[in-house]
Amino acid sequence: MLPSIPPEAPGVSPLDAGLLLAALAPARRLGLAVPTAAAVIAAAGGHRSRIYEIKALIEDDIPRLLRRPGRPPAPGVRLLPRPDLGGAALDYVYDHPASVEGGKRRQYSDGFRHFILDLAATHDDVSLEDFAAAVHIPLPTLKDWLKGGIDATKPCDNLATVPVMDPTGPQIEQLLALWTAWHGKFAAFCKHANEDWRLPFGRAAIATILAGYGVRFAKRRSGRSADEDALRGSFLTYFPNAQWVGDGALITVNYGPERFDFNLELLVDPLSGAFVGLTVSDTEDAAAVVTAFDDAVLTTGANPLSVLLDNKPSNHCDLVHDALAPAVVERPTPYRPQNKAHVEGAFGLFRQIAPALAILADAPREIARQFVIAVVTAWARTLNHRPRADRGGRTRVQLHLDHVPTPGEIAAARAALDERCRRQALARATLAARQDPNVRQALADAYARLGLADPDGELLNATARYPLDSVLEGIAIFEGKRRAGTLPDGVDARYLLGIVRNVAEERELWEITLALWAERRRAHDRALSAAEHARDRIDDEVDDHERRLAAYVDRGLATTRRLDRFFWLAAAADLINEQDVAEHRALFLLAARRIHATRAVDHRDRLAATRFVAAKVVPVA
Repeated sequence: MLPSIPPEAPGVSPLDAGLLLAALAPARRLGLAVPTAAAVIAAAGGHRSRIYEIKALIEDDIPRLLRRPGRPPAPGVRLLPRPDLGGAALDYVYDHPASVEGGKRRQYSDGFRHFILDLAATHDDVSLEDFAAAVHIPLPTLKDWLKGGIDATKPCDNLATVPVMDPTGPQIEQLLALWTAWHGKFAAFCKHANEDWRLPFGRAAIATILAGYGVRFAKRRSGRSADEDALRGSFLTYFPNAQWVGDGALITVNYGPERFDFNLELLVDPLSGAFVGLTVSDTEDAAAVVTAFDDAVLTTGANPLSVLLDNKPSNHCDLVHDALAPAVVERPTPYRPQNKAHVEGAFGLFRQIAPALAILADAPREIARQFVIAVVTAWARTLNHRPRADRGGRTRVQLHLDHVPTPGEIAAARAALDERCRRQALARATLAARQDPNVRQALADAYARLGLADPDGELLNATARYPLDSVLEGIAIFEGKRRAGTLPDGVDARYLLGIVRNVAEERELWEITLALWAERRRAHDRALSAAEHARDRIDDEVDDHERRLAAYVDRGLATTRRLDRFFWLAAAADLINEQDVAEHRALFLLAARRIHATRAVDHRDRLAATRFVAAKVVPVA
């Protein structure tokens, strides 16, 4: 047990505490009994950051006191020989098999990236070009690591640090020892175990053994959502032509070396499944909706009571409302895919049945358009007259024409649709009245700045229900993606809504996890106590706050336990906040660089970890 400062000792000033901390490392090398850093700080009763600042000043002044007599060396004169950076990198590769793989396009392990980052920080007097040449890493790759570059790749599962096992079979023991030192891909490991070590295990057996000892877990496919079956048949229908469901889809035609993109606007009757109207236009806009509607009216000879269109702003402008009147233009319920299953299913069938649309003869663009119209029309007519096994052998045309609605059915359907629209409008007005005006103003400014259309304010209402910090972060992500050119084509304010929703859910998860940590700490959770003891050990052993920050981040990303990850990331944020404000940005970038160099963690999780630290260091007031 190391001694501690007795309670009866006289008061310890920050200067005394700094001297004691500076003396801890030399005393330990000499085998002397010394107190812990935590005991020294507690005895001083001062702030940790001030004491470590005094300690750093003392350590910086020691070389001056020990300088040899005589003039100091001239600037630029190197007192020590140039470090063998290439040899250090090679030693790491020797000690960590498969940490570097490939030829021209190499792949590096997370541990190797961390080693190079630490080596670069230690030898910051070497120019970046010389350093890259010495360690044989392409300069752009090294710059990407130093600035915290992000690759949206799908890595293997992240695994927590696994304790040393005690297997019973020598061959299994050898396999586990090889995997512990391996830093490459699983397939290459299996080949290494079979060919180099002659272990008699196939790939499936190796995967089973590693999973059984808890050191590797195979990726699982997400599978089919349970909602897909649970939501079947939940669309409420009335009679043919009571409702039409419309949407647009991209159709591509290759004409010689040229490519033409068209929009197929389609209207479907949900009761019969009949395709009642369509048009092929250059873009998915209000004019395409109106043309498809007119075609449906001409085909059926009837006007619907309502038309369900998705939430794209062009579908709900005044032009569409006036042209489709007296039919009510409805919106689908957000995040309910069954709302438009009829038209989406139609597009799926078309893509299954239709051949590749390619014209090899010389012709203008209009020929390509007519070709699309002919193919889609033939497909729709064929499908409309095909018997359906799930409808007693009747075709879509028969289902559409057989049922003639009574005046009572028409009145009931119209009343139900009007009531639905009234409730939706009332809910939107109530939601807008309850929302934070600061959030609404921030979104309105962002819509104007980013050129996002929202004619009736529906998307603004939906987005403004989230907290201000989530909204601001979502706007920043959207704008950053647009500047980087990574936004998908044709996105609108709905994409921003999705970003804000994901950020708000992520922040909610943070707070729940931190509250859970505090609650389990009060319940004396032994696992949490172990994590706190590990942090104390790091604090005692590592004096430099940058190295402690790197150790915290590495611990947080090395675990799959969400509670532990947030503990270490919160510790990293606390460490940054303890330093002078002028250092916050540099320390945050150091943490972000460390996070993004850990490619064993999924791209989405790396972004979430970076946002978590940023939110704790620079909170929104």
